[in-house]
Amino acid sequence: MKIYHLFLVLIVLVSCKEEKQQVPTTLKTGTYQAVLKVNDSVDLPFVFEVLSKNKLHIFNAEEVIEVDEVTYRNDSVFIKPPVFDSYIAVAITDEGLEGVYIKEDLKRTVPFKAILGSTKRFEAANKATTDMSGIWETTFSPDSEDDRYIAKGIFKQIDNKITGTFRTTTGDYRYLEGVMDGSQLKLSTFDGAHAFLFTATVTDSTMQGMFYSGNHFKEPFIAKRNEAFELPDANDLTFLKEGYDKVSFSFPDKNGKMVSMEDERFKNKVVLVQIMGTWCPNCLDESKYLANYYKNNKDNGLEIVGLAFEYTKTEDKAFANIQRLKSRLNIQYPVLLAQFGTASKVSAQEKLPMLNHILSYPTTIFIDKTGAVRKIHTGFNGPATGEKYIEFTTEFERFVNGLLVE
Repeated sequence: MKIYHLFLVLIVLVSCKEEKQQVPTTLKTGTYQAVLKVNDSVDLPFVFEVLSKNKLHIFNAEEVIEVDEVTYRNDSVFIKPPVFDSYIAVAITDEGLEGVYIKEDLKRTVPFKAILGSTKRFEAANKATTDMSGIWETTFSPDSEDDRYIAKGIFKQIDNKITGTFRTTTGDYRYLEGVMDGSQLKLSTFDGAHAFLFTATVTDSTMQGMFYSGNHFKEPFIAKRNEAFELPDANDLTFLKEGYDKVSFSFPDKNGKMVSMEDERFKNKVVLVQIMGTWCPNCLDESKYLANYYKNNKDNGLEIVGLAFEYTKTEDKAFANIQRLKSRLNIQYPVLLAQFGTASKVSAQEKLPMLNHILSYPTTIFIDKTGAVRKIHTGFNGPATGEKYIEFTTEFERFVNGLLVE
């Protein structure tokens, strides 16, 4: 598959290089507007800045993603965002870059182009007809009984510029940034793992639009203003099934050693079990937070163990992704391989049959020193959610610190 994608990049791009000489052999520094081609009529833009031939920053509202894995092979440049198992393969043109965004294990490619010197994510040709700052009660796939789910839109608008996110019961849609062009909303984000685009027609009190995830998925959504709207409590969605009073598992670490809750390291400790995947942006946000909290509290009777559910096709690749995540984030707690070949939540729940379901990656189980489950938190609201993130971290620390002193 790697050979196929490289061949695809070269076939598409070499012809233009033959026609245009004196093209640089390494990335030129400066700011680029990148565009992922969602379909023939829809583009998903984002902005990045090349700082040197081997380093660039991707911008999404307040988020800055540092990318320092940039390699050169023949006439192609390979840009690999941190942690996630995806990359951008491009050729350098006289205007900027051209190629594809690739997720190999999922067999997904999206056409990619970037123009050097273009600094705007979206153009807004018209003055905004409404200010959408505030809270929006949102429903995705409203006409589908099976696929329908709710979300809380949280947005801030200054002139035409919009920032914010959609929170769901399982997490958030990252740092979204865009514009209000007349009555037309355009929001996007790109973090290396996901490429999200939201378009909508907005009035003072309603929103109707379409959500695109790369070029492989789209769904409609509707929303209405509702400053009092709240999502269900994330602590009530996942629980132990009747007949179970503890969590048990046995999964391998990178050395093939089976690790379980019965191991000596977990006895008489407060244990947090993190159900996650290296491919999951909300899991990345949570892992950053947990890594720091563990570093500061591991000597106080705390243990954390990650259970990784990986869609990559081989065990070796799955462990490589786990090790890359641990190294990047300086995670000192063990991350075990619970599953590879699929990230199916149904399959994941079969590995942990004591849970009523696994609704979201991540899901975190809080276990006290006696081995009793005290709380299960579904999803994770990362820094893009602003006050909700601060509220979560405050409650998290109060609760865990309380368990530590029991």
